[in-house]
Amino acid sequence: MENNTTWEKTFILLKPDAVQRALIGAIIARFERAGLTLTALRLQNVSRAMAEKHYEAHRGKSFYEPLLKLLRSGPVVIMAVEGAHAISVVRKLVGATEPLNAAPGTIRGDFCHIGYERSRERLGVIPNLIHASDSPESAAAELALWFGKEEIAAPYQRVDAEFM
Repeated sequence: MENNTTWEKTFILLKPDAVQRALIGAIIARFERAGLTLTALRLQNVSRAMAEKHYEAHRGKSFYEPLLKLLRSGPVVIMAVEGAHAISVVRKLVGATEPLNAAPGTIRGDFCHIGYERSRERLGVIPNLIHASDSPESAAAELALWFGKEEIAAPYQRVDAEFM
């Protein structure tokens, strides 16, 4: 909505473990309560080709194939949100990548408690509910990968915007 250095757009992906546990509404509500504006939302299955594009940076790593398998194990929810400092706000709300170390009050800290060691014993990859872009560059690339420009709603004014 705004045009300045503090207003950002970012990408969020709720992984199949979040969808299968019926946490979609609870997770989206946290972003909305933090003052972020939802501008795109879709439930979809992920093709192998799309999973490979999304996780291209991890190709060749030991957890790459299990990561692809996890992302394709059920439907995902993809979202575009925007707001003041959106990228860092989303990352703060999501919590540490390893849920065992995520602070209480974060999405991973409240809904997922598995650690890397346990996940290697069971799955080879950690089911940690959610992916969120970590920089303006990754947000732009991930938004472009998952959404066409016409799929992202035009910015709109929230009635509580003056408080955000």
